[in-house]
Amino acid sequence: MLLLIIGLTSFSHAQWTSPGNGTTYTLPDLVDVSGGVVTAQGDGVFRINADLTIAGTDGLTIDNQVSRIDIPGALLTLQGFLNCTNTQRVKIYGTTSQHYGIRLENAQGCDFRNLYLSDGGGIQIVESNVTFSDVKFVYFTQDNCSSVINIFNSNPLIENCYFLLNDGPAIASPANGQSSPIIRNCTFDSNSNQSTNPQINLGPGGADSILIINNVIDGTYATSHVGGISVADLMGVGDTKVLLQGNSIVKGRYGYNQQGQTIASTIVDNQFTNNDQETNPMNGGSGISIYGTSTNCKAVLRGNTITGNLWGITAINLHSTDLGTEDDWGNNVLHSNGNGGAVYDLYNNATCDITAVGNNWGTSNQQEIEQHIFHQPDNAAFGLVTYTPFIDVDLVDELPFDNTPTDLSKAIVYNLAGQRVDPTSLKPGIYLIQLGTGIHQTVKKIIIQ
Repeated sequence: MLLLIIGLTSFSHAQWTSPGNGTTYTLPDLVDVSGGVVTAQGDGVFRINADLTIAGTDGLTIDNQVSRIDIPGALLTLQGFLNCTNTQRVKIYGTTSQHYGIRLENAQGCDFRNLYLSDGGGIQIVESNVTFSDVKFVYFTQDNCSSVINIFNSNPLIENCYFLLNDGPAIASPANGQSSPIIRNCTFDSNSNQSTNPQINLGPGGADSILIINNVIDGTYATSHVGGISVADLMGVGDTKVLLQGNSIVKGRYGYNQQGQTIASTIVDNQFTNNDQETNPMNGGSGISIYGTSTNCKAVLRGNTITGNLWGITAINLHSTDLGTEDDWGNNVLHSNGNGGAVYDLYNNATCDITAVGNNWGTSNQQEIEQHIFHQPDNAAFGLVTYTPFIDVDLVDELPFDNTPTDLSKAIVYNLAGQRVDPTSLKPGIYLIQLGTGIHQTVKKIIIQ
């Protein structure tokens, strides 16, 4: 993982700047007024030949008159707004040796839609309001900034986008800013292709939560071993909140890395599978890694599948990690993670205790589960993992009861969401019943008819 401190150094002066008088331009308009900075090539193809700035109160519209925009090595700066009214996908190209840059600086209302961007040098967003929707980003270099989209003190919406084989991370923000992007329904395919950074590499969040929802993050075809997602607060900036929900993160150096002082994440219904690309397990390979410098580094995990990684979950230094309580079961599937011939589904390398009640460990044998968890019984210096009761994966006892099961009046019963329910007033359905006490607890399925 790499977090960058960006300085707001200015680029070279644009060769044409709009007057800032409230005018909205199309590409044909700019051909007429820019003095050759924008030229028409025919058949809806336009070329930006030198640096172009749309000033504060002005705007740029990309409409159906445009099929392609070539920007060989120029910088497009948006201080005003951008509208994409095109109904056909517009292609924006650099060249393999001349990579364009896009910079949004104090811009409001920039709306990138239905575009294909190739061979760029990076998009830098500084204190700007921006949306990317249905945009494809491919073959970006790191000529202008470290990632395809680099965010500073901004909260962009990035949805339904596709990032493929870009040299740096797809989306990044620095350690000295506060940004809370919404990233949803996107595909990230083998980005950070020239580094070992994660495909999404974020610094501290702002007042809003960082939302990363329903994305696919796949490192299968990267030429280097890339990470999945990293959120870090290494400088104690602000109060970072993260929702990670419904994502599939596969074939990376690791799945999700959370690191720093004050981060509170909710990690729900994700799949972290086969993140086993790190050749040295001491350098990575966790499905989820929580590395805190204080117990304000918090994570709540519910309903995740974590399998096939070098390590399932690693909790390091100081942290507050909740994988399930008796009143709110974890319902995580956590098994078949390991390296060096050993299974490591949960590794608590910290003095902090972990609650991990109500999870599926791939076995109903408590001794096997214990062997797959590293914690206080293995090293007295570390915290205790409380993992009973656990979900009995066999679920062989399907016992019929009537609607008033008086014989369950003293049992502990949960619904399939892991919520504790009153055993004397069960409606027809399937439930989980806790049997036994102490370390001998187990859970079986019952059917109320």
